[in-house]
This record gives sequence, structure tokens and C-alpha cells, in this order.
Amino acid sequence: AAERTAVTSISSRRNEELGKLPMKHTFYSLLPLFLLLDLVIPFLLATTCPGYRHTRQVMSVLGNRSAPFHTVYTLWLLLLGTAILLASTQLCPLLRSRSGGLSLALAVILIIYALGGCILSGLFPVSETKAMETLSAKIHGFGSVLGFLALTFAPLVVALFYFKGRQTGLALCALACFLLALVFFVLFVMADKPRFAHTVIAWEGLWQRLTLLFMYLPLALLCVRGAQ
Repeated sequence: AAERTAVTSISSRRNEELGKLPMKHTFYSLLPLFLLLDLVIPFLLATTCPGYRHTRQVMSVLGNRSAPFHTVYTLWLLLLGTAILLASTQLCPLLRSRSGGLSLALAVILIIYALGGCILSGLFPVSETKAMETLSAKIHGFGSVLGFLALTFAPLVVALFYFKGRQTGLALCALACFLLALVFFVLFVMADKPRFAHTVIAWEGLWQRLTLLFMYLPLALLCVRGAQ
């Protein structure tokens, strides 16, 4: 009985230590790497698509069925969406100690983006011209817009989280990212309007990448710092 009690005590202590493991031993600490790869992979795949222009064309074009490595990009979107879903199960509870509302808001945002902006967008590719002529393109467009719109507010949630913790510098950085992401998202939406066809506003590929960059930065910061 004494040995059994000792074993139970050791096991309990080990579980407590696992619960206190530093952030590097948790899955969400890998999320910044996935977010970085989401910006880098299109540059690598674009080398196989003659005529592809990063400033003018969205990343989804690399997933259309006529692209040489469209399967690679499709699988990447599915992997990214899954990674975000898994990371959210660990990342969002960290916010609960400071604000249950912010924790729930971030969870909803990440789930919508993972499902709409990544998984649905991967399963239902756009055509080469991004025209909404097929059911696949329409589902892709709906999921992508919904996902992007939701993720736009992720930096704001992170900013509010740091404001509540009186970490003003970090909060202001996240708030600046939110405002920049909002500006670039508006430009991204305006880019395919005919009246802007021959202006810099038509550079939808550039606006998409900048939008993602400033959406991702506060999330990466939150992952690196945890709930500190």
C-alpha cells in the first residue's frame, strides 16, 4: 500500500510538472512558424507559374487546378487550418485568466478563419481568373471573405488582452497592427472593382499579403509570450 501511495504521489507530481512546462513544449508555440510559412510558400510555388504576379494576383490562384503544384497548395491550406484549430485549443484558454470574453472571441475568430479561410478555401479552389462562375469558386469566395473578415479583428482582441494586463507597449503594437490590417483589407476588397483597374489600388495580391502580415503578427506575439 505504501509503495502504491508513493507511485501515485510521483505520478501526481509529474502531471503537475507537465502542466507547468514552458511554452516551448506546447503546440501553440509552433503557430508562428505556420503563419510565416503561409506567407513564404506562395513565393516558392509561384516560381512554377509563368506570368504569376505577386502584387496583382491573390495567393488562391496558386491552388487552381491549372497551376502546376495546385495539390501542394491545397494540402498546405488544409494543414494550416488544422494547425490553427489545434493551436486555438491551447492558446485561447490562456486568455481566460484575464478575460473570458476575449478568450471566447479569439476562439471564434480562429475557428472561423481556420474553417473558412483555410480548409474550405483548400477544398474548393478558385478558377484561374478568380471568377465566381462555379460552385467551387463561390464556396471558396464565401469562406475566404468570412475567414478574412473574422481574422481582421484578431489583432484587436490581442490589443485588448494586453491593455487589460496594463502592458501598454504591446497593446499599442497590436492596435497598430489592427488598424493597418483594416486599411489593407479595405484596399484588398476595393482592388477588383473596375474603376480602380489601372491604379495602385488594383494590386490585390500586395494588399492580401499585407493584410495577412498584420493579422498574423499579434497572434505570433501572443504565442511567443503566452499569457505573460
